[in-house]
Amino acid sequence: MRPRPRRSRRLLPVPVLLCALLALGAPPAAADHESDGADGSDGPSSTSARVARLYEEAARATESYEAGRKAAQAQRARVRELDRLLAQEHYQVAVLREDLGRLASAQYRTGGGLSMTVRLLLADSPDALLRGRRALGQADLAVTHTVARTQQAADRLDAAKRSADQARKVLDQRTAGLAQLKRDIEAKLETAQWALQDEADAAAAAGRCRGAVRLDQPEPSATDAWVPPVDSYELSAGFDSAGERWAGRHTGQDFAVDIGAPVRAVGEGRVVRVACGGPFGVEVVVRHADGYYTQYAHLAAVTVDQGEAVGAGQWIGQAGTTGNSTGPHLHFEARLTPELGSGVDPVEWLEERGVTL
Repeated sequence: MRPRPRRSRRLLPVPVLLCALLALGAPPAAADHESDGADGSDGPSSTSARVARLYEEAARATESYEAGRKAAQAQRARVRELDRLLAQEHYQVAVLREDLGRLASAQYRTGGGLSMTVRLLLADSPDALLRGRRALGQADLAVTHTVARTQQAADRLDAAKRSADQARKVLDQRTAGLAQLKRDIEAKLETAQWALQDEADAAAAAGRCRGAVRLDQPEPSATDAWVPPVDSYELSAGFDSAGERWAGRHTGQDFAVDIGAPVRAVGEGRVVRVACGGPFGVEVVVRHADGYYTQYAHLAAVTVDQGEAVGAGQWIGQAGTTGNSTGPHLHFEARLTPELGSGVDPVEWLEERGVTL
């Protein structure tokens, strides 16, 4: 028997996961279906429940953090836009004030410092003098009014910018708090995940499977007849691939997920095997109405009993790294029979049923 690969206890980033399917060694032990209970007492059942609860809390914290981050990002963009508009208004005020200065200089050069009587006496045409004075006065008044209006707009923009800056600071502080909460929950989750894995290792080493852990789980939201076996995964070792870590070819599809991730029945069926102790570690096999079987291996815990009917999307276990496994992942197979060696390509098998991975 090949010695069991040494496993890293680092969860993130998810390691490349390989399933060692050896045809050697004793067959897996059948589950004895001892009840763990679900009353929140210490033990496997409470650890599974804690992992499931922390998964939900981590998902909510991540959702809140992302919403806060996007809101802060949008507010920062608003502040930048107000800065741009404010700069335009200040520039316009400066230009208008220059125009006003030129008008004042023009008035002075045309006799603005002399009395009206003297300018009338010196003018070639009194009417022309009066018309020019009226034109300069009207232009002066128009520019003065425009400067005032532009300055008022700039003042309003400045006030809006100060308000937006304050809102951005509040959002940034809230986002930082949400990020810290997310980190705290993820740290607790990682501790609980490895506690769950340690319990699973002990049970598998003893060849004595734990009974089903009954977890509160949400009603399946999908109305599809077939679903992926896990959410938020990365595909790693594929069907019929070669590898140094197993004998022969790889007989399933590996999904890189964290310990404790909910594993779901891909379709309606009945559990025909719950076993542990062999190269697959803790495993569940489900028979479907079309005669095919699906296997879910290297689990840390199971949430169903042998003989139990399951629906599409129902949780049947929690992912782990039991048996011949190099890190947390789900090994998934589609088979013609319940036994190893009758597998078909699970990715194609799911695609035929409308599930694209």
